Amino acid sequence: MVGGFLRYGEYIGTIRLLPMTQGLAPCEKLVERHGISDDLMQDSWEVGRLVLGPQYRSGPESLKRCLFLTLVHLIEITEVENLFASCTPLLSRLYRRFGFNVLVKDASQDAEGTYSLIHGTVPSVLRALAGNDDERQLAEEILLERAGAGALQ
Repeated sequence: MVGGFLRYGEYIGTIRLLPMTQGLAPCEKLVERHGISDDLMQDSWEVGRLVLGPQYRSGPESLKRCLFLTLVHLIEITEVENLFASCTPLLSRLYRRFGFNVLVKDASQDAEGTYSLIHGTVPSVLRALAGNDDERQLAEEILLERAGAGALQ
């Protein structure tokens, strides 16, 4: 799934989400290579290719808002419990503030450097991404609804 972000009618960025365990997501190879628990693969999706226009990269708030909106939409349309991504060590520090944890610090390497494999559960990421009272309330309502429907917490 590929999504675009609009602000006042102007596209400001894009994101790509891939279901895991289908042989489509690059993170699947990292998960396999590093022997990550199968428990984390339940209803898992890879979050990647998040790109924002240069004028929206100055602080983490735009990124946080885009990720929050993306996760809310993903929860509305499919079963999702676990989120994976690969990123540079610098970005892994930012993503920890967004509810992710580093599973493998140097999970892969290419000519540009090393990449960490990160993971977060829906409850931890959704709560961390909620940036204001309305978003926090929405996050808790979503999580309560999921709990009532038998989703993992």
